[in-house]
Amino acid sequence: MTSKIAIVTGGASGLGLAITKRFIASGIKTIMIGRTEENLKIMAAELGSLCTYKVMNMDNQAGIPALIAEIENEYSQIDILVNNAGINLKKDFTEVSDDEFQRVVQTNLNSVFTISREVTKCMLAKGGGCIINISSMAAHYGIPYVIAYTAAKTGIEGMTKAMAVELSPKGIRVNCVAPGFIKTNMSSKALDSDPERKQKVMSRTPMGKLGEPFDIAEAVYFLSSDGAKYITGVILPVDGGNSIGF
Repeated sequence: MTSKIAIVTGGASGLGLAITKRFIASGIKTIMIGRTEENLKIMAAELGSLCTYKVMNMDNQAGIPALIAEIENEYSQIDILVNNAGINLKKDFTEVSDDEFQRVVQTNLNSVFTISREVTKCMLAKGGGCIINISSMAAHYGIPYVIAYTAAKTGIEGMTKAMAVELSPKGIRVNCVAPGFIKTNMSSKALDSDPERKQKVMSRTPMGKLGEPFDIAEAVYFLSSDGAKYITGVILPVDGGNSIGF
């Protein structure tokens, strides 16, 4: 995969950064998309010549087509797209405003549709590619206080299947990784501030521990590789068994 070009949204932090690092370790030129240029610049300098970045807030849906056209003009191809960027909102259902709900859906679902559509046009012109969406356990069972996030991630999984059926005959595989509870700064802060939720998470995870960002990166890399060339339309839980735990 040494000649591949990958895009990772939210690629300079958390799970996205782990995915970026995994691709670069395999010789894949990786373009991080994020909203904070300072962080993008730091990570690009640290990761070397195979890493570059574009600044874009993914809630700017109207700006996505021009961004993808710019990347295509620069690199002539896009082989892998990882739709990882997302935001969350933890709030009582009755307290969530229309604007708050729409903001989460805009970033986590609508922008995924738009960037996938634009990248697909490029992939079709070049004869194929891989798209990997990042979902969540919130799409697999009810989790309180995250209604907008749940709605968006459930939409991601449905869109993955529809895209796979339509695009796979044209050489574009579409899959989805559904992380369980992964040890990141954001998740650690959320669980440490809510001991009851943390106990519930751990008690229903058969492996008895949180995952690592590397675990998600490995799954994404596999689905983008030739090792998964006959896999499309799957929702792959990487969760230590949480989704089937009792």
